[in-house]
Amino acid sequence: MSYATLQQLTDRYGERMLVMLTDRGETATRQIDGDTVDRALADADALIDGYLAGRYALPLAETPPLIVDLAQRIAIWNLHTSAADEKIEADYKDARATLKDIASGAARLPVAGVEPPSSGASGVRITDRERPMTEANMKGWI
Repeated sequence: MSYATLQQLTDRYGERMLVMLTDRGETATRQIDGDTVDRALADADALIDGYLAGRYALPLAETPPLIVDLAQRIAIWNLHTSAADEKIEADYKDARATLKDIASGAARLPVAGVEPPSSGASGVRITDRERPMTEANMKGWI
């Protein structure tokens, strides 16, 4: 299951832009190439999963709107074969920064019950020294 769909990309960026980015054949069809969009969406999903895997159990039970937004930003950037305009580039960089925040725990997703339990290794650890007074060396005093 993809985090974003072709219809969501079309609604956000417009059919004209998607035709310009995906109609790459020898003869122009003036149609959106669904396979090219699917590949860009799959690449965006893989990138997102890479960041989420350390903190959340995958696949997500439900897709939060933030993840849909990030998938769209990454996918449209992936569709560009040449330099993207400044807005697309800025959105892509912002999406990557947001994913880094989610991976580090600085930002959390509103998905209940999917964050893996901690290993318990992050708590306080005490290493006590050997006790100098034991029953054996206090013989005669006790």
